[in-house]
Amino acid sequence: MSAESAPDLEALDPNDALAMLVWQVELGADEAILDAPVDRFELPAASPKAKPADKPTERAAQDVPSLLASDPVAEARALASEAADLDQLREAMAGYDHCELKKGARNLVFSDGRAGARVMVVGEAPGREEDRVGKPFVGAAGQLLDAMFRAIGLSRESPDLESALYITNILPWRPPQNRDPSRDEMAMMMPFVERHIALAKPEVLVVMGNIPAGALLGRRGITKLRGNWTETQGLPCLPMFHPAYLLRQPMQKRAAWSDLQDLHAKLNS
Repeated sequence: MSAESAPDLEALDPNDALAMLVWQVELGADEAILDAPVDRFELPAASPKAKPADKPTERAAQDVPSLLASDPVAEARALASEAADLDQLREAMAGYDHCELKKGARNLVFSDGRAGARVMVVGEAPGREEDRVGKPFVGAAGQLLDAMFRAIGLSRESPDLESALYITNILPWRPPQNRDPSRDEMAMMMPFVERHIALAKPEVLVVMGNIPAGALLGRRGITKLRGNWTETQGLPCLPMFHPAYLLRQPMQKRAAWSDLQDLHAKLNS
């Protein structure tokens, strides 16, 4: 086809263009070619000069800031690792801006109870009341959680570390409409959770519900997981039903009581 007879591509209707493309494919034209033949066996006259490589140490130093800027998880891991105590970890989380949930939340929900308690409870994310108050498990589910652990002699208000409880969540900010956290949101906050556990130094972890089980154990299906001791972060871990689920399914409170008795036995063994 000559240049004079070639269609004006800018003025061509998209449907006509698509029809022409389909017609060419049906004729067997399944590769894009140039206006002139190219001898690909002919070697170039001279090879382009290779650019000298940077020294490894200099290159690494140049790449670190750009890698962190493009990788929210790497930045979270770097910030978390620099925290020497829980106050510094809270400040690091407050200054972390990659999680979009932060923009719609009222408060950073960090923890409640006594750090250093033998038992650390990990939930999923703050709800409306938690977001308003700035503490985890303060709504109806929180009241049930307190009653459950008081039944085996543990309390977030206890001044004695032997009977104290320490509570946090996978996410520190409330997801809109209390939706489940996304994988990206959990991935970028997990370095903070792992550092949180290391700094709080519990003897036992209790993960409540599918979200923290998936994040910390890599498995979901809390109905099958609950009541079965496992290990994560180098600690014994007991998955349990979330109190919010128990409010919707009160018949499962018997299973939760069985799990609490197992926890009590573990602490007193």
